[in-house]
Amino acid sequence: MKKNIASIRSDYKRGIIHDDTLDYSPIAQFKKWFDNALNANVKEVNAFVLSTISSDLVPSGRVVLLKAVDESGFVFFTNYESAKARSLESNPIASMTFFWPKLEQQIRIVGKVDKIYSKDSDEYFNSRPRESQISAIASNQSCKILNRDEILNKVSELKKKYLDKNIPRPENWGGYILNPYKIEFWQGRPSRLHDRFLYELSDGVWNISRLAP
Repeated sequence: MKKNIASIRSDYKRGIIHDDTLDYSPIAQFKKWFDNALNANVKEVNAFVLSTISSDLVPSGRVVLLKAVDESGFVFFTNYESAKARSLESNPIASMTFFWPKLEQQIRIVGKVDKIYSKDSDEYFNSRPRESQISAIASNQSCKILNRDEILNKVSELKKKYLDKNIPRPENWGGYILNPYKIEFWQGRPSRLHDRFLYELSDGVWNISRLAP
């Protein structure tokens, strides 16, 4: 190694969270930060780490893309037979972690995950590029394959099958919504004295606490 890993560090100085500027709704606060990240041209701004726990209690994380957010929760899409989907079937509690190094900000979200309505999955699927629609059908996500040609051949066959035709959403592909009950906003500060605020849902009301860094 050219550099000692232990010596890699940054001092965060880009922002501050003021108690009196926080929105009472964590969803509204998320949207403020998200819009700010968009305006700052943060790369892959809607990418987050989705963490799940399998039926045999093995944790797993992977990067997923956020596709919608409102007061009900955070929406993403995937194959319903994938590893993440199997984990959510056995344990529907999951976490989402957004990290935007450019802004020195992190958002951690915990909640219960449910499938969205089929019509909403249909609507999103129909909005996707045809290539992405084909890929969703061709890939048995998380399953082992012999080589890349196997999946490319499936894609080629499906392109011929659906030439000049609408591509229907496969039943094993669709959306999930994470309904949050904890959301933490983290702003990097100098000397590791970060600002952290935790929203916790209790009897329909969001309570806000400052956490030690």
